[in-house]
Amino acid sequence: MQPVTLTSARLTLRPVGPQDTEAIHAAAQDPEIQRWTTIPSPYLPEHAHAFTTDIVPTGWATNTMYTFGVYLRTGPLTGMLSLTPRTPGTTEIGFWTAEPHRSHGYTTEATLTAAHWSFTHLATSRLEWRAEVGNTASKAVAQNAGFTFEGTLRSAIENKGVRRDCWLASLLPQDLNTPTPTPYLPSH
Repeated sequence: MQPVTLTSARLTLRPVGPQDTEAIHAAAQDPEIQRWTTIPSPYLPEHAHAFTTDIVPTGWATNTMYTFGVYLRTGPLTGMLSLTPRTPGTTEIGFWTAEPHRSHGYTTEATLTAAHWSFTHLATSRLEWRAEVGNTASKAVAQNAGFTFEGTLRSAIENKGVRRDCWLASLLPQDLNTPTPTPYLPSH
């Protein structure tokens, strides 16, 4: 797929490139980002370079991961967001927020923008969010975006060589009043 740019009221979500390497490297020095995400720690300049010049473009070219830098429409990088197809109709969302831009609703806004695009352009019927148990900031974003919490999965994610429990939540197209690509018959 050709990379796309998405916009919302306050944000631009666009694929990152070499020009974004320094900003991503600087933001990823935050201990909270390194603690709760699977990025390497320490996060070195060469990690950011590989991310912007290889990982992101390869993900778009192979339809395996759609990664966006989240920017204020008139300003700097506020965070990163990715959509990763897992199974037909199911996509996983992940994100991090740079420390100076937390608690402004930017990541929730970016999540809703990306969710709508995923439902309408990727034929996603179920958007999943997962985070290690204890990552309350990520959980707050999912709650604010309207995800339904489904439980705790034991030993469901690996972070820096350690298996960890994670929370699981989902967002469906109908949660955002968006047509669903596949009929859904709830159990109740």
